[in-house]
Amino acid sequence: MKEPYKKGSFLWEQMTWPEIEAYLKTVDTAILPCGAIEQHGPHLPVDIDYFDAKYMAFKVAEACEDPKPLVLPTIPFGVSYHHDDFKGTLSVTNDALSKFVYDLGMSLAKNGIKKIIILNGHGDNEPTLTYAAQMINRDAKIFVCVDTGETSDVDLYGLIDTPNDIHAGEIETSTALALRPDLVQMDKAVNETIQFGSKFLDYDNERGVNWYVQTNKISESGVMGDATKASAEKGRKMWELMIHHMVRFVESIKNTPLEELYQKRY
Repeated sequence: MKEPYKKGSFLWEQMTWPEIEAYLKTVDTAILPCGAIEQHGPHLPVDIDYFDAKYMAFKVAEACEDPKPLVLPTIPFGVSYHHDDFKGTLSVTNDALSKFVYDLGMSLAKNGIKKIIILNGHGDNEPTLTYAAQMINRDAKIFVCVDTGETSDVDLYGLIDTPNDIHAGEIETSTALALRPDLVQMDKAVNETIQFGSKFLDYDNERGVNWYVQTNKISESGVMGDATKASAEKGRKMWELMIHHMVRFVESIKNTPLEELYQKRY
């Protein structure tokens, strides 16, 4: 897939400093995509979380009304220690990622950004990114939030049959088939649907607790879900839903002045 990026767009890295200075007079919102490079079973490339976060950020900003939010370069590496038993996984520590995002957020604030939307493509980054967001908010006094699928997960789970489908399964294989079918090896796709002794441990349970485990203790292939049920048609519907809901969210943040964002009176 060719990247639809062009000079003079809303992508931070493709603008000159005078262009960024002028753009910041029209918009105060930036999207920071964050992903991971880690195993995604025997059938998907290791860049899934990185690619998806990068693609999602671009498509969301592209669909927003002018002035569009600025999109920052995607952070490729994440907290992936739990996949270390599978080759190809590259992980950074929670401390390293949180400090990096904190420094970046403080620098954005100095540039004039007042709202940062961290678009997280890797679920296990979420605690670390939330911590960084809190620290940026504390020190820079700007709005920072983290979306790890909260704007659309409830809709995605309505499109699939697999319980606990959280990694390289029906969802991620479908979204990959919709965009990069040439990189999906469906002949190697497996069904590793996982079940736990307590419903409170289920990843898709609204009453479930947050907990952590080395992937190889619950999955031999690295898949957590059923990749064999994936299809490009499902994937296209998923992307449409995810982009639609995220656009609505970003527009609501972008179009609300910072001083009104927390308790806007209607």
